[in-house]
Amino acid sequence: MTPTERHEALTQAYQGITDVVSPLDDADLQRPTRCRGWLVADLLCHVLSDAQRALVALASPADGPPDVDDVSYWRSFPPGGDQARHAWRARRFAAAFDRPTGVVRLWCDTAPAAVRAAAAADPAGCVTTQGHVLRVPDLLATLTTEATVHHLDLVVDLPDAPRPGPLATAVAVATMDGLVSDEAVRPAAWSDGDYLLKATGRVPLTDRERWELGEAAGWFPLLG
Repeated sequence: MTPTERHEALTQAYQGITDVVSPLDDADLQRPTRCRGWLVADLLCHVLSDAQRALVALASPADGPPDVDDVSYWRSFPPGGDQARHAWRARRFAAAFDRPTGVVRLWCDTAPAAVRAAAAADPAGCVTTQGHVLRVPDLLATLTTEATVHHLDLVVDLPDAPRPGPLATAVAVATMDGLVSDEAVRPAAWSDGDYLLKATGRVPLTDRERWELGEAAGWFPLLG
């Protein structure tokens, strides 16, 4: 994708989350998500932290060369990790708000600011985040991938909520394609949504899918 398309994908990813959470009341924001231990408001706090990190990263230019790209970046965060500790931290962050809708208001202020900062950043430049140096378009792809996967997490108990947009989904799918072994052949029955849920361990592989993937099944989940 071109740098412009990557910016459009991030715009779509963040707007997609806004479209999910904006209509929700306090009760709906306390519905469960796919992420263990997190309600919708908790998970939104996690994505909000990502948008805040984006603002810091985009204001933190770095000399190149980059040490990771939009795919190898994820290899610094193996599946599993310290998820329980991180889940607890996000819940405490969400609990600091008087009402769950307070998280939504802050998200609606922060996400567009991150998108505007991304538009203003030099697409040929590098930035630093989480101990790595990335090209700006690669940073945007990592943010899009995370937001798209968490969009799917948010809507598990919200059947009428909109799903991620096609451009944002394409970026996330390309990330999974980059993480899996070159020999892997994606099962034909998988939709893009199925692929993202399986690749991130949200939905386990069936015996047939393991047979279809062959040795590549051992790579799953590709990220957590």
